Formats: sequence, structure tokens, C-alpha cells
Amino acid sequence: MLEAFLTFINQQKLDLSTKSTLLAVSGGVDSVVLSHLFYRAGFKAGIAHCNFGLRGNESDEDAKFVMQLAADYNFPFYTEKFETKEFARSQGISTQMAARDLRYKWFEDIRVKYHFDWLATAHHANDSFETVILNLVRGTGLAGLHGIAAKNNILIRPLLFASREQISDYIQDNQLFWREDSSNESTNYKRNLIRHEVIPVFKKMNPSLETTFGTTSQRLNSAEILLEDFLQTWKKDVVRIKDGEIYIPISIIKISQEPEYRLWFILQDFGFSYSQAQEVYKSTEAISGKIFYSVSHKILRDRDAFIVSAKKEIVVDEILEITKPDKEHRIGQKILAFNSFKRSDGFVIDRTPGNAYFDLDSLTFPLNIRTWINGDVFCPFGMGGKKKKVSDLLIDQKLSMNEKENVKVLLNGNGDILWVIGFRIDDRYKIEDNTSNIVHILCAEQ
Repeated sequence: MLEAFLTFINQQKLDLSTKSTLLAVSGGVDSVVLSHLFYRAGFKAGIAHCNFGLRGNESDEDAKFVMQLAADYNFPFYTEKFETKEFARSQGISTQMAARDLRYKWFEDIRVKYHFDWLATAHHANDSFETVILNLVRGTGLAGLHGIAAKNNILIRPLLFASREQISDYIQDNQLFWREDSSNESTNYKRNLIRHEVIPVFKKMNPSLETTFGTTSQRLNSAEILLEDFLQTWKKDVVRIKDGEIYIPISIIKISQEPEYRLWFILQDFGFSYSQAQEVYKSTEAISGKIFYSVSHKILRDRDAFIVSAKKEIVVDEILEITKPDKEHRIGQKILAFNSFKRSDGFVIDRTPGNAYFDLDSLTFPLNIRTWINGDVFCPFGMGGKKKKVSDLLIDQKLSMNEKENVKVLLNGNGDILWVIGFRIDDRYKIEDNTSNIVHILCAEQ
């Protein structure tokens, strides 16, 4: 098995002879074999063990066993005990997920602190096949069908060449000791259910299951690489970027083969699932204006394109406080220049867009600037004091959904809207014939 181990490492181009590796060792069969192979090969390594405290004294005994194993091989030893259940409760996640998050974060901290080049886990061929079955149950694409990768950045799995039976034979032949995790027998966990009840059925149908799966996995991985290369080239020809937004022409998507899959290929980078991409594609038969959201982005179904942009948090609280009417203030891509002065005989109002004038004595400082929100109401200039919703004003201006999101309002100290910036001031704060002190605000692009 040592020869097969070294052959696999060479095939995967894992440089273990000149670089150091942090081994994740639980004390179970797989990680004990991994440690022994590293020891026999003479590779530079350290051992890291997580004590999750989930099995009481049994967990503590595991830690002692792994510490002795590291001493026997003269490997540096690192361990940490976690309050796993408490962490799971605080994060609102399962105990299994909590243990995974805790260990990988800690492994990376140790790897960086002690200058290890690699982090190695003891995943083997059966683990990879079990992962594929789990992915099929949950729903997956090509990436979920070729199992676990031998290398993912600094994370490596040098035992993927070996089956569970080969590992068991190796540990018996070399008379190695290991710790048995009692939870491995419980079928309450999905992976254990697959391991103990599903895989044996497949093995009856194909005793060489691991070998067959290994070949299939390689072919699927190659197919995914080729498809990725083709779609990346296609995406570069299709997608346009303007002012930080992604434009996907609807006409090109509709005439393409497998349009939903192609659309998902573009949208996956922005947090959209395949089912969401299907819903987005269905909107090509509907009127424009529909919006779809992922955690980080949104898609506007415009007339001719899907427009992808980062979600912007609507800020209700002040985003900018103005204490004096004599400074410049930056808001997004615009500059607001304030200038206060006494009215003179030659005073003329500049009525070009972007200019606003107010009666200084009617203002209460500090003024505030924030994003407009639904429900905002003001009295637009020229309407004789009648109220109007800001949202209705923006509809009148025929702004797109994305343009609307960038609109800001200037607030008086009493909370009234003074100006829907760049569009209309409030009639109550306009300059009157008897106004003597004036504030001029110029809104200009940077």
C-alpha cells in the first residue's frame, strides 16, 4: 500500500517530500493509516487533533491516544478542546456542522501559525462515493458527481486511492492500534445510513465498486473541465459590464441550446441556485420589471437584458450629517456643494438640473442625507403645498429600478424632506420674495 500511496501522490502532483503537512488525526482507522504512511515515507508532518467533547471520557481518551501516536512518530502535536454543542446553539446550526466549522478554522490557524504547507485529511475512496450518493439525494450538478477532490488549494486527501477494505487490511497487516468512534455505527447520521445500508447493496451488484467509481469519477471530472472551458469562452462573448452591473442579453439566452443551464452558469457566481435560474429564465415570457434576489445580489428583468447588481442595503438612519451650509459633501458618485449668502439685487436662480435653493432661516441644522424609502412624502415645488409620495415622483421621472435605489433625500432637522436630490425641492422651503438669507446646493457628478 505504501507504493500505491506514493504513486497516487505523484499522479496528483502533491509535493510532500519537500513541503510540510499538517495531518488531521481523529485516532480512527483512516487517520491512523494516513499518519503511518507519512511516517514510513519520511515526509515532514505534524498532527492536529480536535476534541469536540461529544462522547465524554471517550473523547478525552481519543486525545490521549493521538498524542501518544504523534510522540511515537516524532511528529509535533497540537490539540484543542471545543464547546461544540454550545457553539452549535449560538450559531443555530447542527452539532455536525458546528464541529466541521470549528475544526477547519482551527486547522487553518495551526497550519498558518506553525508554517505547514498542506493540510491533509484521511478521506478515502468510499468517503468519496458516499459523498456522491449524498449529493444525488440532495440534488446536484456535474461537480457533485465526481466526488471528493484530491487537492483543493492547501487541502489534500492522499488516501483517495484506497478503499475502506484496503485500509482495514493495511492496519491489520501492520498491527496498528486505533480508536473506534461509537457514533460511526449509528444510522441516525445520513452518511452512516448510506455506509451501512446502501453501499452493501451496490457492492452486491458490483464487487469492484470503488475501482469502477474511480474511473467514472475521472471521466466526469474531465467532462466538467471541458464544459467549464467552453462556457467560460461563451460567457465572455455574451456578458457586458457597465458601471459595475452585469448585463445578460435576453435574446442571446433564448436562442441558445440549454438556455437555463447557460443562464445558471453565469448567475452562480452571484449566489443564485439552479432553481432560481430556472425562475429567472421563465420571466423572459413575462413583462419587464420583475426582480430576483440572492443573498448578495439582485437581478432586474429589464426589457432587453437581465441586469445583475450587488444588493444595496436601504439605510433608514442618517448616512450623512450636515452641520453647516458651507462645505462639500460626497454621496456615492456625486458631490453636494453648499454655499450660503445674503440676497443681493443681482441675484438670479440657476434653474438647470442639479441646483437647489432654500430659505436659510427656515432650515434647522443639522441636516441629514439618506436613501429614500417607501412611505416618504413631501410637498413638491410648484404643487401649491400638495403632498406627493417620493416613489410616485420617481415613477414620473421614468427611472429604472436600479436608478431608483441610488436616489437620496435631503432632510431638514425637523424630519421634513427638503429635496429629492437632483429632482425636486419641497415647496415649503423655497425662496420667497422676502427671503434674505439663501442656501444654494449644487449636485454634480464626480
